[in-house]
Amino acid sequence: MSAIVAIVGVGQLADFVNDILSASCQLVRVNGMASELPEMADLALVLSDGNDSSSHLMAEEIFKQSGIPWLRGFVAFGEGVIGPLVVQGKAGCSQCADLRRLMAGNDRKDMWELQHLFMHGEVFPDSWSSRIGLLHMAHLIAAEVHNFLIRNTAHLENHIKLIHLQTLNSSAHFFLPDPLCAVCGEIPDDTAIASRIKLQPSPKISENSYRTRSMAELKAVLSDDYLDNRSGFLNGRMIDLMSPFADASIILPMFSGDEGCAGRTHSFADSEMTAILEGLERYCGISPRGKKTAVHDSYHHLTEIALDPSRVGIHDKAQYERPDFPFQPFDPHRKIDWVWGYSFLQEKPLLVPELLAYYSSGCGHGFVYETSNGCALGGSLEEAIFYGILEVVERDSFLMTWYAQLPLAPLDPYSSGDLEMNLMVERLRDVVGYDVHLFDSTMEHGIPSVWALAKNRTDHGVNMICAAGAHPDPVRAAKGAIHEIAGMLLAFNEKLEANREQYERMLHDPFLVRQMEDHSMLYSLKEAEERLNFLLDHNRPVLAFKEAFQPREQHADLTDELNQFIQTFRELNLEVIVVDQSTPETLRNGLHCVKVLIPGMLPMTFGQHLVRLTGLERVLRIPAELGYAKERLKLEQLNRYPHPFP
Repeated sequence: MSAIVAIVGVGQLADFVNDILSASCQLVRVNGMASELPEMADLALVLSDGNDSSSHLMAEEIFKQSGIPWLRGFVAFGEGVIGPLVVQGKAGCSQCADLRRLMAGNDRKDMWELQHLFMHGEVFPDSWSSRIGLLHMAHLIAAEVHNFLIRNTAHLENHIKLIHLQTLNSSAHFFLPDPLCAVCGEIPDDTAIASRIKLQPSPKISENSYRTRSMAELKAVLSDDYLDNRSGFLNGRMIDLMSPFADASIILPMFSGDEGCAGRTHSFADSEMTAILEGLERYCGISPRGKKTAVHDSYHHLTEIALDPSRVGIHDKAQYERPDFPFQPFDPHRKIDWVWGYSFLQEKPLLVPELLAYYSSGCGHGFVYETSNGCALGGSLEEAIFYGILEVVERDSFLMTWYAQLPLAPLDPYSSGDLEMNLMVERLRDVVGYDVHLFDSTMEHGIPSVWALAKNRTDHGVNMICAAGAHPDPVRAAKGAIHEIAGMLLAFNEKLEANREQYERMLHDPFLVRQMEDHSMLYSLKEAEERLNFLLDHNRPVLAFKEAFQPREQHADLTDELNQFIQTFRELNLEVIVVDQSTPETLRNGLHCVKVLIPGMLPMTFGQHLVRLTGLERVLRIPAELGYAKERLKLEQLNRYPHPFP
């Protein structure tokens, strides 16, 4: 073989690789990236007995200009690292690999600081390395060189190999390129043209399904591409043996802390896949990763093409005036970041404040607290929009019920004709000791919505937990809510006993309810039950599912179902706005993520101090329109207790 290989570095690893390759390659040996490098080479190897982060970054810059592919090998904390093989013009570089490996570790903050020291400090051989360990690494590197130059295969493109230098055990790990990488990331600017949405056919996988991709199809890629404890941006796979059903969870690691993502089905394998999908959805919703935000201006200058933020609900004047309040009133003359969404009511692109399109924690210039409300992932863009609308509907119906204290019609759980739901209800009763109460919380749009409440049959443990669901099929809405309840019951029992005094204080001071979990834990107290008497009044007749919900026409294509939703909201003069949050990581497998905003519907908030009702007159009007109230409500009539949404 006459290939030219440049070996950059000093130390035993570089020497061993030089000796092994000398019989089969033309070698050019240089001491470091600051040396004069060959202008032509078929491959470059950057090798070190320690952690030489600065050389890796220099290699990215230099070899990108020369077009030379390169492979690194180094040692850090007793572990050999080989790869990735960086091929110019392809996404996925050493910096992407380091970020994924760093984020997958539990000590990411400390490692970030050490990485900074490695970038600017002197390189020393790793104290845990050994001659035999480095020789083993050298043979693995040589094998990859031969694979690339002779067999034209590259096992370490977008992969790293990790070698424990005492046991010599090795493992290969895939990593996804970082779309925001300063070295290899290339994402387009956010534009009005790109935000236009023309709905395409999206056939369902079966007659009774509301999905366009089967779980069997997704299982083939989800774990391999996204879940890895050493290099995946999702990790920490766990199954929950306490839950009445087969719950599983994974971790989305962030610098601010690990974010748990749960899957709740009747199969641990399916629950794991569902948890991965939820992790992808949250990852997409934190901040823009698929498009570069390009508009920074004031609403005053953009009124003709931008969403008026007051339409989505803001905090009231008294909240903004609190000395510890984390947000400022919206200033139409202040410049903020805007992203492009698409309005189905106006049938044109519309600018949306970035902080409304993504989580508040990912954006600056805050004037409201925004959650993942309306975010959804789907096997097609149409499916993502469909489920984004359902999440907005689910949470709006829950909050509408709570704030207006609507005396919803109770539903007979056993009247659905669905054996699986019957068994779910019985399992919660017989195994966990909770009765399930269901209520029809459908609002003026007619999309079936269900409020679920689990009530303890004893005086010990969590007294009540609430959840909600929305779906064209009311049985699916109910089962989704029951799954949510079941996943929390036993875990919350332990928290209640450990922190009872804290939750009792919340009972008397609603502003102590500040975190998401506080809302459920407050209503785990028996003393809070009276606040739900407007639902638990047993004098109302119980309805069968067929009595409460009218049959709906089913379609073979999910886009037809989605168009029905959009038309319904259009007739109610409710504007469906969609921001595409998809990233290169999800699009590689045909997965789309969106944020759906429907101004006028109630946004979910957590923390009593962060309630958003100002500007949302619909909460005052709809109860009378649906016959729950005799006349339009007044603001002071709304329920001011913290809501019980989990």
